[in-house]
Amino acid sequence: MRIPAVVRNLCDDAAVFPPGLAPLPDAVRAYLDRAGAWYEDLVGPLVLAAKALPELGALLPDDGRRLPLSLTLPDGPAGLPGALAELAPLPVDLRSIEVAVPAELGSREFLTQLDGAPDVDVYVEIPRDDRRPELLDGIAGRYRAKFRTGGVRAEMYPDEAELAAAVAAVVAAGIPFKATAGLHHAVRNTDPETGFEQHGFLNLLLATDSLLAGGSTENAAVLLAERDGAKIAGTLAALGPERVAAARAAFTSFGTCSITDPLTELVELGLVTAPRSGAGTEGTTA
Repeated sequence: MRIPAVVRNLCDDAAVFPPGLAPLPDAVRAYLDRAGAWYEDLVGPLVLAAKALPELGALLPDDGRRLPLSLTLPDGPAGLPGALAELAPLPVDLRSIEVAVPAELGSREFLTQLDGAPDVDVYVEIPRDDRRPELLDGIAGRYRAKFRTGGVRAEMYPDEAELAAAVAAVVAAGIPFKATAGLHHAVRNTDPETGFEQHGFLNLLLATDSLLAGGSTENAAVLLAERDGAKIAGTLAALGPERVAAARAAFTSFGTCSITDPLTELVELGLVTAPRSGAGTEGTTA
């Protein structure tokens, strides 16, 4: 097994979303072509919005394979019944549903609309407003959380203190979570083009482990700010199986529009070993 447990299935393939914006046919083809690749176990399901479903059927093979899929509902849970009806005849393996909370919906109304969701992992995108505490209370023991960690504007990136507090809240409540947006690199960095301070997905994993081990929210914020990639990778590589399992049960995955980029960085940091006889990370697709 070339992909270690600490990063196995960590990268959900969100190729069609910004900034990648891959055309749907290209994204589906690339995902299916990845089957059997040495790094296949790094990748979770393909992430698609409900609006892509009418076009999806014609792109899927008729050879018995089923496409692992995470379905996003950016407009909220009202569209879920229709989306499930569109999915029913398609050769897909629905792994999870990711639901945004519309600005006009209160927490209770949102959760009521979400009743009746199918028996898959349901991620509720937790807003950065005063609905957050009530939503976290409402999803505990039922659903999972999804946090946005960046975007197209600087203010869409929560700082270390805010993100650490959010992760601490779900860890304390026993709520698994995923992240999306802005995690373009393994380690905390400043984007050279935009100047945005970007979180690293390995920082987020290490902060999660620290909180699970009893560390403070303040220490988690320090870990989110750490820029020494070798130090972060070394710490994660040294975690025992029990801590790895706990950290990955808590921080399940993150959406990325490129598989090549995180894979390349994980190889460079020594957390993943590319096959010697192959071409390293060559052949990976976003």
